[in-house]
Amino acid sequence: MNVLVINAGSSSLKYQLIDMDTQVVMAKGLCERIGIDGSRLKHTPSGEETVLLEQPMKDHSDAIQMVIDALIDKNYGVINDMSAIDAVGHRVVHGGEYFNQSVIINDDVKKKIDECGALAPLHNPANLIGIEACQKAMPGVPMVAVFDTAFHQTMPPEAYMYALPYEYYEKHKIRKYGFHGTSHYYVANRCAALMNRPIEELRIITLHLGNGSSITAVDKGKSVDTSMGFTPLAGVPMGTRSGVIDPAIIPYIMEKENLSIDEVNSVLNKKSGVLGVSGLSSDFRDLETAAAEGDKKAQLALDMFEYSVKRYIGYYASVMGGVDALVFTAGVGENNIPLRERVLSNMEFMGIACDPEKNNVRGKEVEITKYGAAVRSFVIPTNEELTIALDTKKLLA
Repeated sequence: MNVLVINAGSSSLKYQLIDMDTQVVMAKGLCERIGIDGSRLKHTPSGEETVLLEQPMKDHSDAIQMVIDALIDKNYGVINDMSAIDAVGHRVVHGGEYFNQSVIINDDVKKKIDECGALAPLHNPANLIGIEACQKAMPGVPMVAVFDTAFHQTMPPEAYMYALPYEYYEKHKIRKYGFHGTSHYYVANRCAALMNRPIEELRIITLHLGNGSSITAVDKGKSVDTSMGFTPLAGVPMGTRSGVIDPAIIPYIMEKENLSIDEVNSVLNKKSGVLGVSGLSSDFRDLETAAAEGDKKAQLALDMFEYSVKRYIGYYASVMGGVDALVFTAGVGENNIPLRERVLSNMEFMGIACDPEKNNVRGKEVEITKYGAAVRSFVIPTNEELTIALDTKKLLA
């Protein structure tokens, strides 16, 4: 079974074609600048060099057609024709309270994805456009929606509710939803496999650390709390997002800086986080370099991020009554060696300790636990595309 995985953004579209019999990625690529001058497709067949195809893409339908043409091309394609694509799995950011698992797409599912657009206005409309473009280009091919929020639908009310008037939840569905669910689900289950224990016996804290970061408490295989909230703005400080702040700061800034709602929202989402503190960059590599050269604001930004991650580890250990394993994943979690070591420092009282030699790896699946530590620590590269493909195969089996 060959599954095409689609991740559609507002002006981009990522894809992978995966042979589910072997779980080998046959080809992957990225359509950039959809609807913008200079649109192009980067297509990489397995084991081959990337092919750059520059061609106007006025919308996602054009992008999907370019992807299909690349996959069946005689020179750099990997399949003979479209009949080799058995199913399409779509990443959808927000499923609201409608979806606690992946679903086969039909008209009702599309209607609900559209309704959740108010909760994820930058993502769900683009996801829906990608779905409809695939349906138009591949009529009759089954499609599956895999939701970032679905894994977190197991949180109890005391974890997902906000202490606001209850009518706001009833009328507007204001609650914690959480994100990066596909990533947290994948690495938690992979961690259990590496430990050779059933996930139903384990308390795991998964740390998806990147330009966008979220931390999740996974108790017996289920998400019981997560750091992102109603939107991806909540939680730890991120590349450009503020993370959790005192809500009274928002009207105070608006008054003092004479900002509109849209302007203050832009500050919190695009000008804050480690970029805002450092005044330098949202890239943790730049901050590490600058801090090593004595830049105090870059060092402060790193210290704030690491402090917040530590705080969530303690918080979620208390929620679950202990912790058996920690998992670092995503761009920063998988690749930033000194940051991982600093996050795990001075935590021996919890049974957590890092072996510097084992930790000296980037982007590889490895255990970094110090000998004798009660809590096991891992680096596990995430694989959201494989999770989407596996869910698609499972639903259509």
